[in-house]
Amino acid sequence: MSTRSENEGITALLLAGGQGSRMGGVDKGWLELDGVALAERVAARLRPQADTLLISANRNLERYAALGRVVTDAAEFANCGPLAGLEAGLAACETTWLIAAPCDLPLLPENLAARLLAPLRDGRSQLAVARSGGQAHPVCMALSISLLPSLRDYLRGGGRRVREWQARENALAVDFDDAPQAFRNLNSPEDLARLEEEWRNPA
Repeated sequence: MSTRSENEGITALLLAGGQGSRMGGVDKGWLELDGVALAERVAARLRPQADTLLISANRNLERYAALGRVVTDAAEFANCGPLAGLEAGLAACETTWLIAAPCDLPLLPENLAARLLAPLRDGRSQLAVARSGGQAHPVCMALSISLLPSLRDYLRGGGRRVREWQARENALAVDFDDAPQAFRNLNSPEDLARLEEEWRNPA
């Protein structure tokens, strides 16, 4: 488990502001895995790794407020996708570093922050992205709050792609090949049903 000193200067951002279009428009954070909401599971993974937990949400705000401080997308960046949630999180962040993860990754590593922040703390980059099995997971990232002006400029210029903005900032990839299931997200009802079955009947 992370220690207080390791957590110092870190804010965690749970991204739960999506439309859930592939889930029929439901608020994905409140879908349940074995009786526990996905947002609650991810919040429980993130909370011990940071000083503060922020929740990026645009509906069910009172429910999310039970998990952490809620931030909503700025009107200027409405409909800009996950980068709008990231902008809101950075704008509200009061620490040096921010780690972000979406609400549909209930198996996130408990050392996500420590591993993503390692190359940032030693000055190799200001942005790190999780990767496993050679595949990047761009919404799972750690970054310096100094990147807020860059992100706002990108959004104001019409940019919407997480990977494109990260490439502009020379993001480093951090491998999590030892945790192949950790970034298994749930994009459809079938994905959730499959994980539920595996959860209840482990091999």
